[in-house]
Amino acid sequence: MQVQQGSLYPALHRLERRGWIKARWATTENNRRAKYYALTQQGSKQLASEALAWRKLAAAVGCVLDTA
Repeated sequence: MQVQQGSLYPALHRLERRGWIKARWATTENNRRAKYYALTQQGSKQLASEALAWRKLAAAVGCVLDTA
């Protein structure tokens, strides 16, 4: 899977504005500055909620395919 830069960074900024992730700048082992993202507690709750919704949708699609 490839995510284009024009899609990834706006998505990261949206997640940060919603408080689901936080960002910090740090130096890599190659001595370059890089931005690192981490899931917040609120983000973990949202992830659990989204994962549950995805599992329900996937199960429903599976039921439809099994009856076809």
